[in-house]
Amino acid sequence: MPASLLTALHAEQDTARPMITVGEKSIHQEELLGAAATVARRIAGASRVAVDARADLHTVIAVVGCLLAGVPAVPIPPDSGSMELNHLLTDSAAELWIGPPCPDVSLPAFEVNPDERSSLDSSEPDPRTPALIIYTSGTTGPPKGVVLSRRAIAAGLDGLAAAWQWNADDLLVHGLPLYHVHGLVLGVLGALRVGSPLVHTIRPKPASYASARGSLYFGVPTVWSRVCTDPDSARALRKARLLVSGSAPLPVPVFDTLTALTGNAPIERYGMTETMITLSTRFDGERRPGWVGQPIAGVRSRLRSETDELIAPDGETLGRLEVTTEALFDGYLNNPPMTAEVMTSDGWCKTGDVAVIDADGFHKIVGRESVDMIKSGGYRIGAGEVELALLAHPGIQEAAVIGVPDTDLGQRIVAYVVGDPGDLQSVIDFVAGSLSMHKRPREIRIVDSLPRNAMGKVQKKMLLAEAMR
Repeated sequence: MPASLLTALHAEQDTARPMITVGEKSIHQEELLGAAATVARRIAGASRVAVDARADLHTVIAVVGCLLAGVPAVPIPPDSGSMELNHLLTDSAAELWIGPPCPDVSLPAFEVNPDERSSLDSSEPDPRTPALIIYTSGTTGPPKGVVLSRRAIAAGLDGLAAAWQWNADDLLVHGLPLYHVHGLVLGVLGALRVGSPLVHTIRPKPASYASARGSLYFGVPTVWSRVCTDPDSARALRKARLLVSGSAPLPVPVFDTLTALTGNAPIERYGMTETMITLSTRFDGERRPGWVGQPIAGVRSRLRSETDELIAPDGETLGRLEVTTEALFDGYLNNPPMTAEVMTSDGWCKTGDVAVIDADGFHKIVGRESVDMIKSGGYRIGAGEVELALLAHPGIQEAAVIGVPDTDLGQRIVAYVVGDPGDLQSVIDFVAGSLSMHKRPREIRIVDSLPRNAMGKVQKKMLLAEAMR
């Protein structure tokens, strides 16, 4: 019989401590298993089930119930508009809706009752079967359904547990959305596989993180930036074993400030919905600001040039990052052409990101090939490098760099910044003083905020559209 995906859910546990806490509500191991088994019974035989993935214990029970039943779960963002919701439900062909009634949902539906209990009488599903269908942000069209198998999820989580020395003695704390890999797979299923209790703070506020008294914390850069502006909350994290940042690059000033306030340099990692987490700094290894570490167990990486040649890891040469891993997705649902577009013939995934790799295998992610690789005046320039230089300026809190079409240069570097940097030409000179002259912004635009998605990633295509008006 295959080993259980949610190992800790079936293992002997300390029954005195809750297994999952979301906000003010907690559930213990036997309660979670019984409530999820009730869900599993109700959905038995379904092909796919949509789950209203709000930050709630009901979401955890629903997803666990799907995994027990061997029915793929489709987490639905609770703030989905009617058009997006219709696409997710239609494309996934979900047969049931688990969640509160929704006027835009016509599927048969039911709500989770955490007080219901059933016994579990089914065997562990085949590891090769789909566990989750998670929809990506759809930057090049409608969101795409990423099919993740049980085996892929297990491999990805085990690799992280080894890299972070994550175990049942930890208390995991985060407040991330439960419809992405970061919050749901790492932050819920990871805890249920490793056996560490989870405290979900509903929202990742600094005070909530501080009061949770965890040993392991997950956050996106925006979360850690806000923690740094609340020194009392930051200092309350000094007893934590590990602070993990992901989903977007962590600015070096935030890395440095967080380290100073907590006495704990954060761990940075990199991954995609399609690959799970592939790169990470280690609990017992070097934590280098601006770098996302080395491949975790079961992962290999490589760089390719624009002419598709392999690039030697010299720590300087930019290339297109490709990875292969046991945690690789099965493909995009209903979209073989798009799957073929991101997969190579020898089983590597084209991440779409530009990176450098040094001789020790450390990776620095420069940005997305589509929007972060700027070709200006015959030079190839990574937007991420320019952004890091801008963030070193004392008057700049946030920065996003794009390449705008230019008749002379091909693309000119335009920087959007949040803060009060003073004279804009002095900012341009500041960057030119720390980077090569050709990497300096040609234009600086001050804004009140940068457009971001739910995971804190800057939506650069929105900035590009604004710049070209």
